[in-house]
Amino acid sequence: MPEQELDTIGLLCPLPVLKARKRLKAMASGDVLRVLASDPAALVDIPHFCAESGHAFLGHEPAGAATAYLIRRR
Repeated sequence: MPEQELDTIGLLCPLPVLKARKRLKAMASGDVLRVLASDPAALVDIPHFCAESGHAFLGHEPAGAATAYLIRRR
């Protein structure tokens, strides 16, 4: 279960990643953030952000009209 959820539905690149980065900074190591995004670029941007920043990308799943991305803070 994610500790926090971030709704970025309707926001375009790079805002979902920028908001996720800011939220993750305030979370404890090992916590999971669920990011809801409707931007198709998030499918590439969020895993790339995780690889570059050292966070664990746990996958994605459909969430209504959006996609939910799970990120574990390093």
